[in-house]
Amino acid sequence: MFNFLKKDTTKALQKAYEKKLTEAQQAQRNGDIRSYSMLSEEADKLYQMLQAGQQDKP
Repeated sequence: MFNFLKKDTTKALQKAYEKKLTEAQQAQRNGDIRSYSMLSEEADKLYQMLQAGQQDKP
């Protein structure tokens, strides 16, 4: 009945994923390759969670 009050985790994951990608891009531009690789890995994990959530939805 109150489904509209539930928080949409897909949107939150998408936003976090995009933020990590932006942070990784900035790190790469600044020449900080170590941070870039760590942030890219975190972004990849978020993307995998996002894809798993998309497949679970009907």
